[in-house]
Amino acid sequence: MYIVCADLEGVFVPEIWIEFAQRTQIPELRLTTRDIPDYDRLMERRLAILMEKGLKLKDIQETIAGMQPLAGAVEFLDWLRARLQVVIISDTFVEFARPLMEKLKWPMLLCHSLAVAQDGTISGYRLRQRDGKKRALLAFRSLNYGIIAVGDSYNDVDMLLSADRGILFKPPQNVVDEFPQLPVAEDYEALKGIIRRTIGDTV
Repeated sequence: MYIVCADLEGVFVPEIWIEFAQRTQIPELRLTTRDIPDYDRLMERRLAILMEKGLKLKDIQETIAGMQPLAGAVEFLDWLRARLQVVIISDTFVEFARPLMEKLKWPMLLCHSLAVAQDGTISGYRLRQRDGKKRALLAFRSLNYGIIAVGDSYNDVDMLLSADRGILFKPPQNVVDEFPQLPVAEDYEALKGIIRRTIGDTV
């Protein structure tokens, strides 16, 4: 029996920080784990920019409220959940995720949380646990699940390499070049094909 462990941003929804960077016209906020593999360094940089610009949680939430899933994402998730158990394991935050989860029909989500001051300033973040994606995968494996993992970026690689089948979905070329052993799907139909071959599904 397989379970699918999938990233959120870049797989089912657009990158939140890129959308927010476009709205605020702050190019440096466009950087993601596709660009900076060290998540702590990336988040410290983001929080410093928010503090400098006087931006608060509600400003990001307003951007998220207007975001939609990637084209075809809801239909793909419907197809996937008709066949397999699915859990989304993300480096996003509970305070960001709710409207996106509603639009994706409430899949299971494991993610982090923010430290927010009374005035709405984001003062820090709390990781659910270090190496959370890989550790969640290993926990499901201890329950005798086979693991199919899907992600798009550096922060997904440990999870993908630890899975029975790790799949890169629309990754940047630098990630493809560094991890040529991982199969690449450039759209949901290709992703379905890899999953079908893994589980022996002919439908």
